[in-house]
Amino acid sequence: MTPLTSNDTAARALSAALSADLTADLSADLTGRLLLPGGDAFDRASTPWNLAVRQPVAAVVEAADADDVAATVRHAAAAGLTVAAQSTGHGASGDVAGTVLLRTGRLADVQVDPLRRTAHVGAGASWGAVQAAAAPHGLTTLLGSAPGVGAVGYTLGGGLGWFSRLHGLAADHVRSFDVVDPAGTRATVTAQSDPELFWALRGGGGDLAVVTAMEIDLEPVPAFSGGRVAWPAEHAAEVLAVFREVTAAAPPELTVWLSRVEAPGAPAVVVVHAAHLGDAAEARELLRPFAAVPGALGPGVDAAIGPVGLADVGDITADPTDPAAGKGRSELLRGIDGEAVERLFTTSVAPLLMVQLRHLGGALAAPGAGAGALGAIAEPYLLYAFGLAFEPGVAAAVGHRLEALPAELAGVATLRKPATFLAPGESAAAAYDDAALARLRDLKRSRDPRGVVRGNYPLLG
Repeated sequence: MTPLTSNDTAARALSAALSADLTADLSADLTGRLLLPGGDAFDRASTPWNLAVRQPVAAVVEAADADDVAATVRHAAAAGLTVAAQSTGHGASGDVAGTVLLRTGRLADVQVDPLRRTAHVGAGASWGAVQAAAAPHGLTTLLGSAPGVGAVGYTLGGGLGWFSRLHGLAADHVRSFDVVDPAGTRATVTAQSDPELFWALRGGGGDLAVVTAMEIDLEPVPAFSGGRVAWPAEHAAEVLAVFREVTAAAPPELTVWLSRVEAPGAPAVVVVHAAHLGDAAEARELLRPFAAVPGALGPGVDAAIGPVGLADVGDITADPTDPAAGKGRSELLRGIDGEAVERLFTTSVAPLLMVQLRHLGGALAAPGAGAGALGAIAEPYLLYAFGLAFEPGVAAAVGHRLEALPAELAGVATLRKPATFLAPGESAAAAYDDAALARLRDLKRSRDPRGVVRGNYPLLG
């Protein structure tokens, strides 16, 4: 059994002190469940997808519907507590000591209107579920690489994914949010009804209101293709050179990522992942320069790049679907020429499992891009690094390696990152420019002065 930390002990003490009133009053208003520390059900409900993150919360509410969400916020506000909403917990930061964790997984309804090209998405729905509902109509969401991620949480942080080079951030495709405000009142927020909050929710995180659903625009896709090709790591320099060449000329319909992977007990490899909003023949031609790199493991470009079903976008990277313990870090990069990035991809990254370059640009950096809080992303690349953290020694080694990344990338990394790429221990300030951060903080102070609602990365933290 993992020993209790001071945060765990404080949370249990707070829970015990409040349990009588909270249990009696809140439970009577819930259709779902209120869980307090001390049992397996609580332990399961308070554990996020990332098993390396501890969540020493005072209570967990498993909401059955939006009325449960409103009741939870009202009772928490009356008791002087803070509510932290969470669907899957992919983006959990652990900054929830003593809060009421509001699990929204049961609010998973998805309704697609193919004529209007919209979807109404509950706070508990995963991108995979939304994509599965949209795909039969030839429509796509602006999802990332992992279909199991919660659609609403991803969008609140901006939403940077496979199709963002052509269509921008997921947050810029929201028509409305159904929310519960810090007073526990339900409302629908649009650009007309509350332009300031609407701006903030599109990329500003979950620190201003609890979102119970959103309506989003879907994009038509006449054809979609992609796939992945791998080489032994000894070819990393050659693959990186071609990656630079291909991404420098890539149209916005094509997105290419490059990963160096060092799985335990396996030889290091470099992998190119590609997603193309167009047919497979065009995708193969755009990726043709990679065919000149020798030694491909398995199918080369011609065989590996082909048609992909819109509901199968997750197959391109095959991200893990089961909860796991890990640590990650991201940095936006001014470019990928030069010694720093070359060294990172051509030498061992142990104890990390992976480093990955994601090509950005296109609509993300276009004039007027990013109408929400996150704004435009001028940097053309994003570096993502990840390591397993299944035991303390490994976790510490991975943490030290991640902490060293900014120094390794000095002059290349801008030290800014999208909100959905923030990692435990980082601040919301890293995701926004000074003007946007000041505007978000002013809104937090005016709309939630008592701090009833808490996002993964609090704006005033």
